[in-house]
Amino acid sequence: MPRHHAFANGYGDDKKRDSDVYRSYTDRSDLESKYIWGMNDLHDPDDEKDAKRFHNYKPARSPLQNRSRLIKQFAAGVILFVVFLYTFLPSSQFREQSPTDVFEVYDIETLRYYDLSDNVGTSVGWEREERVLLCTPLRDAAPHLPMFFAHLRNFTYPHHLIDLAFLVSDSKDNTESLLTELLEALQNDESPTMPYGEISVIHKDFGQAVGQDVESRHGFAAQAGRRKLMAQARNWLLSAALRPYHSWVYWRDADVETCPFTILEDLMRHDKDVIVPSKCLATFARLARWRATLRSQLMQESETALALADTLDEDAVIVEGYAEYATWRPHLAYLRDPYGDPDVEMELDGVGGVSILAKARVFRAGVHFPAFSFEKHAETEGFGKMAKRMKFSVVGLPHYTVWHLYEPSVDDLRHMEEMEQEKKAREQREKDEAEQKQKAKVEFEYVDEDWAKVKEGMAGEAAKHKGAGATERGYKTAAEPELDP
Repeated sequence: MPRHHAFANGYGDDKKRDSDVYRSYTDRSDLESKYIWGMNDLHDPDDEKDAKRFHNYKPARSPLQNRSRLIKQFAAGVILFVVFLYTFLPSSQFREQSPTDVFEVYDIETLRYYDLSDNVGTSVGWEREERVLLCTPLRDAAPHLPMFFAHLRNFTYPHHLIDLAFLVSDSKDNTESLLTELLEALQNDESPTMPYGEISVIHKDFGQAVGQDVESRHGFAAQAGRRKLMAQARNWLLSAALRPYHSWVYWRDADVETCPFTILEDLMRHDKDVIVPSKCLATFARLARWRATLRSQLMQESETALALADTLDEDAVIVEGYAEYATWRPHLAYLRDPYGDPDVEMELDGVGGVSILAKARVFRAGVHFPAFSFEKHAETEGFGKMAKRMKFSVVGLPHYTVWHLYEPSVDDLRHMEEMEQEKKAREQREKDEAEQKQKAKVEFEYVDEDWAKVKEGMAGEAAKHKGAGATERGYKTAAEPELDP
């Protein structure tokens, strides 16, 4: 509608008629203008047509206002529909529907729902089909893998409920290729109960410079750094392999020589957060048995060890079984009785990594293998300390034993050499004695048989003389009564 640029209402003060100054308006435009600005003199109330046009006129709404009105109406309809469903439909179909049922209804292929309250770990895990994650770190372990897989084939826990996870690190032999070969043979076995569940093989090097020979691995100087790197390897393996559906985590070394096939069920029955068997070293037959327990990591804390820890540096790591750290802690292996009850439990402060069964919730809560000095311990001993600090139960079975492959140290080898020399000297003495007896038998005439005959003859003569004397005395005795009056 044309308006004058000098006035807000678009009209001049001296305007009497539309045609005086401006161009003439149409009837419609004039009515619209006067209606908008409240100028009622533009229409004639007596004119029926003009009055009808005036009263029916309404300003047009903008598109934004129409869209907002539609949105509000749609929202109100949705709310009414939800209220109707909640009010009139059965509760079993709507109000009490679990999240799992909702996901099943939608059936989204890439969506996974996990209820961690169901994967807590119980004492009858094989009955509840609880999944176990078996973790094994490997380094130059090719010589031990055939023995390890022989144990895997004999486990009595359902194999399809066990997931395997291996970490191959800093290896110089054919550990990884042999592992793949043995896994393929295991999974392709003809027996339907033989294959395991999910299998993960992870390769990561940590720059482990300590050699695999006995002196390097068990030398005191290398223990702190070696244990910290081993802790990193365990944590990497666990973080990569642990799934929300795992209820248990079982750590197993590859060089376990003798172990019950029912170990998972046996340890699980105790329903503890962390539980370990007694570990002994499978010694050579000629080596004294007391040497089998020198490096046990399954121990209880002692006042002497606590006092020793206060004197060490912040980053120091106490390692059991070394003269440099005389802790005088009671070790699980020392308490072992071959005829004891295998279900007897003993609280522990530190554990070894040979065979550990732990509930997965322990690791989900934050317990791990410290790659630093935690209360002057690292790796598995630090794991036990951390679990106890977080109020989890840490238990050992002193009379339930697994035998770990023994690797003799230099002192052990020297002792074995001395024992071997003693054995050879004893065998030589026995051989010399046998030769002397044989030589004497050849060079000298034995009269043992003749002498035996002579003794028999002499005994016979003596018996005859004794019998004759007795007969003579008997006659005299019989005749004497006749001489009495």
